[in-house]
Amino acid sequence: MFGKVLIANRGEIAVRVARTLREMGVRTVGVYSSADADPTVLRHFDERVRIGPAAPARSYLNAAAVVEAALQTGAEAIHPGYGFLSEDPDFAEVCAEAGLTFIGPAPEQMARLGDKSSARRLFRDAGLPLLPGGVAPAATIAQARAVAGEAGYPVIIKAVAGGGGKGMRVVHGEPELEDQYRLARASARMVFGDDRVYLERYLATARHVEVQVLCDGRGNGVHLGTRDCSVQRRHQKLIEEGPAPALSPATLESITESSVAAVLQLGYAGVGTLEFLVDADEKFYFMEINTRIQVEHTVTEAITGIDLIREQVLAAAGQRLRLRQQDVTIRGVAIECRVNGEDPARNFAPTPGRIDVFHLPGGPFTRVDTHAYAGYVLGPHYDSLLAKAVVWAPDREGALDRMDRVLAEFEVTGPGVRTTIPFLREVLADDQFRKAEHGTGLVDRLAPDGRWTQRS
Repeated sequence: MFGKVLIANRGEIAVRVARTLREMGVRTVGVYSSADADPTVLRHFDERVRIGPAAPARSYLNAAAVVEAALQTGAEAIHPGYGFLSEDPDFAEVCAEAGLTFIGPAPEQMARLGDKSSARRLFRDAGLPLLPGGVAPAATIAQARAVAGEAGYPVIIKAVAGGGGKGMRVVHGEPELEDQYRLARASARMVFGDDRVYLERYLATARHVEVQVLCDGRGNGVHLGTRDCSVQRRHQKLIEEGPAPALSPATLESITESSVAAVLQLGYAGVGTLEFLVDADEKFYFMEINTRIQVEHTVTEAITGIDLIREQVLAAAGQRLRLRQQDVTIRGVAIECRVNGEDPARNFAPTPGRIDVFHLPGGPFTRVDTHAYAGYVLGPHYDSLLAKAVVWAPDREGALDRMDRVLAEFEVTGPGVRTTIPFLREVLADDQFRKAEHGTGLVDRLAPDGRWTQRS
């Protein structure tokens, strides 16, 4: 087991990882930028290293600075959290060359699976169904037209190197394809440094369902159930729950067992999340795999009682998986709401500023992961996530009611600061959502064109 681990991230996920490492008896190194030189947050780490200025490219995305901080402090491994360098195979390779363990899959696995074109081909060959569309990138507009024509409109254009819902463009008919194709490539080049894109059939009323897997790279692996992440704005998640509701036992068994079989066939090691779209007939289609811990891992922890960070660290340390599938029991229902410093009435625009009052909810079966506090300054440089509220209950109705109570107890105020809490409560009260009849279009229905008006 590692004696010291550097956490190459910030915010709530850095604090979350540090807490599990402390319980495991592992010393931690926290890194921070000049914008995050915050003693209230940094106290969670045994050692602290400043790695650069506020701009992510010069701090949290600066692989050389992160590795140097690990070497200087005697860390043996680096936990990347989510975002930033967490799915960068080049960073994982640099870690290996420096004699550091990257807590995640091997660089070559990350490269193959992080490339969505390669991942789609690999998982198709491993038996998972794909939506109609192209497996290879569409290198020209002529190729894009051919794929779209065969798949059938509407189609969605996605970046091969994409993530976080960024750069996706929906095309409803052939006349708009060329413009959207060029814009998608330009966006992919700007955001990811890679302008390759692929096309697939767009399902406007689909549900977004995930399967959490855990493998040790020695042929042992389990799934830890499903999550539904259909409540999204601009393809970024707002509410997640587990297990995925309103799916038949046969569908749940098929999607989970086929996911485990696929990752074992590919020799996967560590935690991973397979993402699917599920249509009205409960047919599911593989989209991508995330080779890192996810924001919503807390949902799975609540319904299984398994600490995913701990399992991730143990896998990276080379330990054999202790769990068998029969050891995994899914109990009750868990829901997570992301409380972001954003204004839903202004197309979820970030609202940076100082938080004067930050009162957190409590109560039975309630968890809040956060790095914020009264006096915290929500800056413009990073993600607007302030807190994750997670509740558990024996059934879905109880979990929904508990989450509404939890959100009502939140108090986050400061000059100019707005949060997504009022909008989240409206989603919870929505009849379609409460009946689990919603899909990925729910937010667009409640806030058409980004214009949400709070009900009195």
